[in-house]
Amino acid sequence: MSQHKTDTFEKYQFGDTEFEVPSRYIRLEAKGFGAQGMVCAAYDTITQQNVAIKKLSRPFQNVTHAKRAYREFKLMKLVNHKNIIGLLNAFTPQRTLEEFQDVYLVMELMDANLCQVIQMDLDHERMSYLLYQMLCGIKHLHSAGIIHRDLKPSNIVVKSDCTLKILDFGLARTAGTTFMMTPYVVTRYYRAPEVILGMGYKENVDIWSVGCIMGEMIRGGVLFPGTDHIDQWNKIIEQLGTPSPSFMTRLQPTVRNYVENRPRYTGYPFDRLFPDVLFPTDSNEHNRLKASQARDLLSKMLVVDPEHRISVDQALVHSYINVWYDESEVNAPAPGPYDHSVDEREHTVEQWKELIYQEVMEYEARNNLTDGEGTPR
Repeated sequence: MSQHKTDTFEKYQFGDTEFEVPSRYIRLEAKGFGAQGMVCAAYDTITQQNVAIKKLSRPFQNVTHAKRAYREFKLMKLVNHKNIIGLLNAFTPQRTLEEFQDVYLVMELMDANLCQVIQMDLDHERMSYLLYQMLCGIKHLHSAGIIHRDLKPSNIVVKSDCTLKILDFGLARTAGTTFMMTPYVVTRYYRAPEVILGMGYKENVDIWSVGCIMGEMIRGGVLFPGTDHIDQWNKIIEQLGTPSPSFMTRLQPTVRNYVENRPRYTGYPFDRLFPDVLFPTDSNEHNRLKASQARDLLSKMLVVDPEHRISVDQALVHSYINVWYDESEVNAPAPGPYDHSVDEREHTVEQWKELIYQEVMEYEARNNLTDGEGTPR
């Protein structure tokens, strides 16, 4: 039985945004806007836990938004790993497909996103533990055939006990970006060269983003703050050097022409880019983590040519990371494979809307018992 039969809905107003949620959720408090909607903290009186409720912003205003909403919901239902945000509940206050316009996703409540954590002085233990968890979450996504390509600090959340979760599922497989594309407002500081340059990519595209995040933790500022794709590329090669001719041969002709005509940069050695003074003091804990290990890992992740960049599996056994290695976290059961045909499908907004409505109804029917209780996966 769906929640509607058993639960009354309460309305809350936050600025221009109205939240209409089942009465089991109380003490709603606005937490801010994400890329895909507004998030509120709330208390779930049934499971007796604090939760985050995300209202997807106008999911049916156009095909892009509708497709993104469908993909996010499908993926959240699919994955199940301690380092990826879990779906606790989903609902709509509307009773029919004709009225249907809002989708709400209920998730675990976290304390801060990584942007706030980066500003702190982290010791080696915390830094390596955060990186280890990122790598475990990424490996789990990869095991479902999901290559993220858009990891960034704003989409990674952390609790005060240093546990970490990835909040989103990145770019759909069809979300090709081209180098000469008109820039639109999106943080691309963490995107790998192969994404920026519109090349083919493999799983270690996500290692670049982890390297950018790690470098930012150490340096205290964004490594490659490009204003657009072209500026981004320039920032990368100024620091890391112009890649080899074999890299150039893999570029599309127009992009290759531009890239080869840039001034040549030799780049800087990593002990110049990340001198000892920027690192925390070497650890006296049993782990004995050192700046030299951290720098070595960075130098293997921040490699322009993906053919020479470390893999996720290699990063997980690196001496700076493997102190946390736990087989059940690294090789957690893979989720069911994600049906990538979703990314290729072409539907009208109305058709996407019906597909999402069916998904929400099916979820409610399966997860809400007759007393309106949502069972976490």
